Amino acid sequence: MEKIFDYSKLRGRIREKFKTESAFGKAMNLSHNSISKKLNGHILFVQNEIDKAIALLEIPDDEISTYFFTPKIQDAEQ
Repeated sequence: MEKIFDYSKLRGRIREKFKTESAFGKAMNLSHNSISKKLNGHILFVQNEIDKAIALLEIPDDEISTYFFTPKIQDAEQ
């Protein structure tokens, strides 16, 4: 089963630093569609994208895991 991550803290940091996901996407050289799919867990961030986002968003090294690797809590399937 593929892991799904909770990007709510990352979304907040994007709003704080770039105001919009589209502006962040431009800085990352990614389309708004790509950023949206990544933040919604449809496709994963790759290592170089994580590295670039950390630099652009000025995320401290000791907080990287909370922005990118916090598992999303899902309801049990019924």
